[in-house]
Parts: sequence; structure tokens; C-alpha cells
Amino acid sequence: MASSQRAADGETVVAEETTQVLEFGLGDETYCLDIAYIDEIVDAGDLTAIPNSPRHVEGVMDLRGKTTTIIDPKTLLGVTGTGARERIIVFDPEEVDDGGTVGWVVDEVFQVRDVAADQVDEATTAGDDSVRGIVKGDDRFVVWVEPRTE
Repeated sequence: MASSQRAADGETVVAEETTQVLEFGLGDETYCLDIAYIDEIVDAGDLTAIPNSPRHVEGVMDLRGKTTTIIDPKTLLGVTGTGARERIIVFDPEEVDDGGTVGWVVDEVFQVRDVAADQVDEATTAGDDSVRGIVKGDDRFVVWVEPRTE
């Protein structure tokens, strides 16, 4: 969000626009999502498998009376590696075009942070629709992904 401030000489200075993202782990890598897509984060629980479902669908769980489809983003994004699979990021159904309640099972959730436009390298994504860009900073890279459900 851009904001403006008045400098000492009276001129208005516009601060750089930022987006808040949630950083999370999949395997050995760190990824992030725009928090505008996220409804809540819950502990991973028992899932009910759905016969003949696509490979990326882990199953469903009851989340406050709503049947929530749980997806493995590692399968969607082609990520290798194993992890604890401790948290579920539940997407806001109004922001994700799936028509139902969907969540991603992730290994761990790290933090919410602000990302400025100049921290995102979009040239390295090679036209991949699921990757918004690579966030640079703190001597590491974070892959900014879009909330895919299929």
C-alpha cells in the first residue's frame, strides 16, 4: 500500500507500495503467498481420502462445519522433499476461483512480511503462471506463488 509523507522541505514523498505475504516452507525451500488470498491458518488434522481424486488432492476435512478440500501444493508446483506437513493454509473462497473451501497443506508457516515491488524479480519465472516472482532479501530467495487449486 502506498502512503505519502511530508518531507522536511515541505515536498510530499510517496512511500513505496508494498504487499503483505505469508512465508511458508515446502521441503527445503521457502515460498510465499499474498495474504489477500488467505482466510486462515489451521493445524493439520485427520483427512478423509476421496477415491479417484486427482493426485494433488490429499482429501477433505471438516473445518467449522464446512467440508474443506486439502491440496498438496508440492504436487501442483513440482516441489520435491519431505517435511512435517504441520499447517494448512485455507484460502478465502471469494478470492480463489474454486467455488468451495480449499486449503494447502504445508510443512511450516514462518511469518507475514511486507514485500516492495523492487524486491520481486519477475524475469526469472520463465512464464510460469503459478509463480509471481522471486523475492530477494536477507541473503535468501523466496518463491512467490499464486494460490492454484488444480
